[in-house]
Amino acid sequence: MKGMCQVVATGSSPPAHTAEVGTKDFAARTELLPIQTLTLTDQQFLTGDTNGKPTAIAGQLRIAQGSGRLPVVVLQHGSAGFAPNIEYWSRELNATGISTFAIDGFTGRGLTDVNSNHALLGRLNFILDIYGSLNVLAVHPRVDPQRIALMGFSRGGQATLYASIKRFHRMWNKSGVNFVAYLPFYPDCMTTYIGDTDIENRPIRIFGGTLDDYNPISVCKSYVERLRASGHDVELTEYPNASHAFDNPLGAQPAAVSPTFESVRNCRIQEEPGGVLINLETKQPFSYTDTCVAHGPHVGHDPVATEAATTAVKAFLRTAFKLD
Repeated sequence: MKGMCQVVATGSSPPAHTAEVGTKDFAARTELLPIQTLTLTDQQFLTGDTNGKPTAIAGQLRIAQGSGRLPVVVLQHGSAGFAPNIEYWSRELNATGISTFAIDGFTGRGLTDVNSNHALLGRLNFILDIYGSLNVLAVHPRVDPQRIALMGFSRGGQATLYASIKRFHRMWNKSGVNFVAYLPFYPDCMTTYIGDTDIENRPIRIFGGTLDDYNPISVCKSYVERLRASGHDVELTEYPNASHAFDNPLGAQPAAVSPTFESVRNCRIQEEPGGVLINLETKQPFSYTDTCVAHGPHVGHDPVATEAATTAVKAFLRTAFKLD
């Protein structure tokens, strides 16, 4: 259904999952592949400064059952690292005949979790890693380079959303290929980048929960409005009873407070010339010590929203990848 924002009422009790655990959701082959990237400050990324730390990270390629070159969804984790939702989506997509390439942006950098200290890693590094994954997938003999989609979660959802910006592609994507679609889950939309409505002509589908107090979906709605006003194919689906990380099958039910987690939900951040990110309230460079940074968002699983999002994502990708 076309439209800027779709609110999906899914009821109060989870339906039975339609697919029993069986053989279809097993990958025919799994490969761990190196990705050459850099570790940069956000300012370095925004200005195209390549004088960062050379970094080797890895991606897990799960090749779905099938022959020849297959479509792939790149999965970018969030601030908790390789959480159970990565395994969930890998299995669900593999069962649909879609391979997955899950990027681990933390282990190669000596990190496991940044929820309580986001300053440990510039947020835009994940976009650089994502473009690096295209270098690997574009030449893999089992990957169709014309059928690669990007899907990310929270910090990885933010990277997925803004990886669509043409300016970033020109500076950093050297692979010669592009994503057919961008699927951010509960992304951080609190930052406005220069030229952020000049994006690749590919569909964007955003998924989030009304109850999300980590990355409020209301802020993403305003960005969606700006993108649609510029003529782009962008849709946002909102689940009224879902909180942050609703698709993590091992998350708390109901969602629970995470006291030490940092959230910029009260901040408005804007890129200024020279790649400086400004706190619009103070007019000073943004820092995680700013008073707008909050703590204690709710994080937890919502089986109903997960089921609905899974159905929606699979239907969208079947069309985008021309599987039907």
